[in-house]
Formats: sequence, C-alpha cells, structure tokens
Amino acid sequence: TLVVLLLLHLIACRITSSLTCKAAPQQLSAAQVDAGHGIVVMTDILYNSFFLTGSSWSKLGSVPLKHVSVGPAGIWGVNKDDKLFSNHPFICSGLELKQLDAGGQGHVVGVTDTDKIYCLNADRAFSIQKEGILTWDQLQGRLRYFSCGPNGCWGVNSIQHIYFTVKVLPNTCEISGFIRINGLGVKIEVGTDGRVFILNQSGQLYERAGISDKVPQGTEWKEIAFQEPLKHASYDLGHLWLVTKCGVILECTD
Repeated sequence: TLVVLLLLHLIACRITSSLTCKAAPQQLSAAQVDAGHGIVVMTDILYNSFFLTGSSWSKLGSVPLKHVSVGPAGIWGVNKDDKLFSNHPFICSGLELKQLDAGGQGHVVGVTDTDKIYCLNADRAFSIQKEGILTWDQLQGRLRYFSCGPNGCWGVNSIQHIYFTVKVLPNTCEISGFIRINGLGVKIEVGTDGRVFILNQSGQLYERAGISDKVPQGTEWKEIAFQEPLKHASYDLGHLWLVTKCGVILECTD
C-alpha cells in the first residue's frame, strides 16, 4: 500500500552517515541477509530463504533455513536444528552449525552451538559435488559468529570480544592464530573485497577503517550512524545490504 511505501522511504532516509540508502525489494519479516559474488540471499523469521532476482525475491528451494550464506563456495545454509545444506543440493550430515560463512576463498567456516569453530577447506567444499563426503577441521578458540574474506577472518565470542586472524588457508584450513581487536560486537561480516562491518548489541553498525596489506586488521572502528537499529549487514560489489530490527531491507552505496 501507499502507506507502507512511504514508511519504507522514511526509514531509508533516516540516516546520518554519508551513505546513500534506499528501500530494497522487500520480503515480509526479513531476518538475515548475505551477499557475495553478485548474489544476494536472505531468510525470514519463518525460516523461508530467498535469492534476489532483479527487483523481487525468489524462493531458494523448499528446505527451511534460519541462516544462509553465499560466496565462492556457493550457497550454504543451516536449518533450525543446525543441520547443514548446500545448493548442489546436498544434506551435509555429521556436523551441526548454528552459523556459517561461504565468503572465503572457496572454503567454508562456521560455529557450533557450543561456539566451537570449524573450517571446510576449498577442495573438500568442491568435492561434495562429486563425492558427497565432508570432513571438517576444528580451529582453535571459541566464537559465536565467524566470517572470512580475502584479507583474513573475523569473529566475535560469547562476551562480544572481537578477534581477527590474518589467514585461514583455503586449501588446508591452517590458521595463523587469533589476535584481540578493540571494541565489542555480536555479528561481523567481511565483504568479498575485504571490507569489514560489525553490529553491536544495540544494533549500531561500524566499519573497520585502515585495512591494508601491511595492516590487515585495520586501525579503528568508524560508526555508520542510523536512527533505526539494525539486526544484520552484508557487503558485496559496492552495495551494503541491511536488515532493520523491524525486518525492513535496505540497500546502501557510498
């Protein structure tokens, strides 16, 4: 209706940062969004999953998913029982994850309900198309949310501390070790170009500044100020995709 469209427009404009944002194609009660390799996927609060085609959302299969991720390793998701699924299609039995990320360099990472960290190397992630056998490597430490990109991997733990590792080798899942980063957060996402965004418990959004080859962990957090609290963020190809606390999807550009 016209009232709904006006509301979406107002929400999109209530931004105090330098971003240009607009209401993206909407799907009722959006819960989570992820973008990678030019593909945008999302879930809603009823565990339906979708992918963006033009100006509308299309159903992403019939399996109910609470979390979905897209990247070089394809589209991966977990259901409300933490069972894994990929877009081949394939039911990934054996390991249960509450959150995963396919945005690395062909490898997939994720965390369990006890915050254990796992990695599926790129060769194994590709081999499921032929063999259907998965062997995950457990990584050191405990994290509640974990995301990888071209310049390293970022995570947050149960007490909202932020950690960074400069590498999780895609073909072996060998890790260089975590270092603590200043700040607090509950969800962190790494874009395909290495940009890093984090949400804190209040729904405030920050981007990591100063990331370079010499300083891959960056130097500081810079707030991207919204008057509406957010519950999810993802970045790909110059577009920042956001879900507000009330389930509205925003698309922002610099």
